[in-house]
Amino acid sequence: MASREQCQTVHNAVLRHFVKTGRAPHYTELAETIGVEPEVARKLIHETTVDSPFSFAWVTPDTDFIGSWAPFSNLPNQHVISVDGVEKAYGQ
Repeated sequence: MASREQCQTVHNAVLRHFVKTGRAPHYTELAETIGVEPEVARKLIHETTVDSPFSFAWVTPDTDFIGSWAPFSNLPNQHVISVDGVEKAYGQ
């Protein structure tokens, strides 16, 4: 089970990736960012979303891809978010 510190590290890394790129990181990108093996990052994503009592984030069903991480959506929709004046992300 992921520690509170690990969950916070994942949370911060995912949000920073959204702000920088406009999309959620793949678990291999997350692994590189937080300094763990890809399989550990994959499990951390699930533990921080699917197995979490919080509903701020979730993975796309039957995948390891982040579908949404509040306030961002990894799926295009009508809620465009501008970061530093550039439209590059979608909101939940």
